[in-house]
Amino acid sequence: NCVGIFDFYRGLADIGEDQLDAAFDEMFAANVKSQLVTVQAALPELRQARGSVVLTVSTSGFYPGRGGILYVASKFAVRGCVIALAHELAPDVRVNGVAPGGTLGTELTGPRSMGLDRQVLGTAAGREEDLRRRTPLQVALSGEDHAGSYVFLASDRARGITGTVVHSDGGAGIK
Repeated sequence: NCVGIFDFYRGLADIGEDQLDAAFDEMFAANVKSQLVTVQAALPELRQARGSVVLTVSTSGFYPGRGGILYVASKFAVRGCVIALAHELAPDVRVNGVAPGGTLGTELTGPRSMGLDRQVLGTAAGREEDLRRRTPLQVALSGEDHAGSYVFLASDRARGITGTVVHSDGGAGIK
């Protein structure tokens, strides 16, 4: 599951009182509910195949400042989904997550309810240098860089791993 919308670092004070309900619903529907709906739809087959689920958490699910209030809260919620689903679905289905850091070329847009649906995170000027500057490894990662974490967690090589989140974020947590 790799889906989401971004709030472009909007704090609570930046969201109009008339926008909060709709923005919250839109953010959590895209970033959290969509992941639960897809797992629920696949559950019979996942159980039968003793399959694996990999949710996209984001480094924002661990550290403040990696998005605004709604994005960070939604990604913390996805982190909770990884743990809760891993517990609920074991031993038949493994559930893990990947927490990518900022990513080059991302097509993340914002909530329509906040007027951010035409803004694209990946096209921000100076994004590559900004990403390099924010990570201890001084890397600006692409979707291809994150893909290996998903493939590993979904594979039989990770057959003893569930309820875990792999951080493909250039070391953001040690900075």
